[in-house]
Amino acid sequence: MKEYTTDYLEEIRGIIHADDSERARAELARMHPADIARLYQDLDLHEAEYLYSLLDEETAADVLMELDEDDRLKLLEGMPTEEIAKQIEHLDTDDAVDVIQQLDAEDREEILSHIDDVEQAGDIIDLLKYDEDTAGGLMGTEMIVVNENMSMPECIKEMRAQAEEMDEIYYVYVVDNDYKLRGTFPLKKMITHPSVSKIKHVMEQDPVSVKADTPIDEVALDFEKYDLVAMPVVDSIGRLLGRITVDDVMDQVREASERDYQLASGISSDVDADDSIFAQTKARIPWLLIGIASGILASGILGSFESQLHAVTALALFIPLIGGTGGNVGVQASAIVVQGLANGSLDIRKFASQLGKEILIGLLNASVLTAVVFIYNILVLPSQMAVTLSVAVSVFAVVMFASLLGTVVPLTLEKLHINPALATGPFIQISNDIVGLIIYVSISGCFLNLFGS
Repeated sequence: MKEYTTDYLEEIRGIIHADDSERARAELARMHPADIARLYQDLDLHEAEYLYSLLDEETAADVLMELDEDDRLKLLEGMPTEEIAKQIEHLDTDDAVDVIQQLDAEDREEILSHIDDVEQAGDIIDLLKYDEDTAGGLMGTEMIVVNENMSMPECIKEMRAQAEEMDEIYYVYVVDNDYKLRGTFPLKKMITHPSVSKIKHVMEQDPVSVKADTPIDEVALDFEKYDLVAMPVVDSIGRLLGRITVDDVMDQVREASERDYQLASGISSDVDADDSIFAQTKARIPWLLIGIASGILASGILGSFESQLHAVTALALFIPLIGGTGGNVGVQASAIVVQGLANGSLDIRKFASQLGKEILIGLLNASVLTAVVFIYNILVLPSQMAVTLSVAVSVFAVVMFASLLGTVVPLTLEKLHINPALATGPFIQISNDIVGLIIYVSISGCFLNLFGS
């Protein structure tokens, strides 16, 4: 394939507009499905559909899976259901489910009715019943399965028969007569134990598995913990249902990370840079409106503090310091908790322990920051002890509050099954701004009255 440049893109466009299908097929034949999908992102829908129509069914199916969801849906909407069904027949069941889930119920039924492989259609229907955010929704049914009572020759014969229908082989799973998972059969054992009487004597027992209703984030942690490339999925009584591969898990982890990053940035729904202006505005505006509301509330709080500000104008100089310090501390605390929840290093059941730890960290941070601010004010404003003490005590109180808020909020959201990444963005910043101002106003009022300023 030629290097992907603007000139190459224009060359492809010229081929399309000239309707030179022979040359277009030659170019596509030299490209990997992922590169074809990348090309489609820079073409308009008509141009993409033209090239897509020139692909053979197997390559078209691979390209379909390489496209992002929005581009894939655009192509699917312009394709006959019979054509979609033909391409789905070339996909693993887990990938086929990903495609079908993007379509409405009526199209799903029609596509499934056009799939010639009844067994594959049945597997897809079964997988569609699982929540897409669970192991069952992520698994595929393509795998090699042998019975524990098979002899080595029987096992090899069965493996060969099943392998003809598969593109990749990760593990050979061993089941009993009730189809309960008993172990895995290492291919090395075929060489080292060629005359073994039964597979169960040489299989590796008790493989790591996951139940179908296990959340995807827990599945990802298991893949990382045990360094797996594939993991069997079982039902509540241990019967083998399917398998999950590491590439499927990585796709889910990437998507979850993107959602969390956007949520932490104050974007309320999943959007991409190429989404419409309306979609992006709709995703951004909620937290911006909340920010405006909090700003209005903050101005009201400062309005109640107007007389003190007129009397001691130096107090106004430290308002940004109070708000900024609280926001930074809160975001730091919440980021640590959210990261711990995501990678499994923090157990939600250790709520009290984590809170106690954050209190100690908050005390240390608050003490250092308060000392710095106090020394600065003593040197710069030696004659305004009310301001010096007001700012120093406020910084201490705001840091402690922000530390606790940044810890409690994500842990509480996790308990309520709400994405804790919400706590690392505008929510924490706005909460700290408002409460920080209230703390500053209250403490400043007390010291001004005490010193008679």
